[in-house]
Amino acid sequence: MSIRAALHLLLHAIVPATVAWIFFRERWKSAWLVMLLGWAIDADHLLADPVYEPGRCSIGFHPLHTAPAIGVYLALLLPHRTRLLAIGLLIHIALDGLDCALM
Repeated sequence: MSIRAALHLLLHAIVPATVAWIFFRERWKSAWLVMLLGWAIDADHLLADPVYEPGRCSIGFHPLHTAPAIGVYLALLLPHRTRLLAIGLLIHIALDGLDCALM
C-alpha cells in the first residue's frame, strides 16, 4: 500500500473523529462510530472490474459515489435521526473528491 493510499484511509477515520470531537463532544465516540458508517458506501467498489484500481476516481464511477446518491446524502442531513450518518457519508465523498483532485 502506498503512503498516499494509507493517508487517504487514515483521513477517513481522523476527519470524522475530529468533527465528532468538535461538534458532538458530549457523545463524540458514538457520533464518530455512526459517521464511520459512511465508509460502507465503499461496498459499491465490489461491483467494479477490477475491484481496486489505484488511478481510478470513485466520484462519478461507483454507483454510491454519483450525484444522485450524493443528493440523497444531503437530504439525510434534514432528519435529526439520520444527520450523523449523512455527515459521515458527505465527509467520505469529500475525501474521495479530494483524492480525485490530487490524482
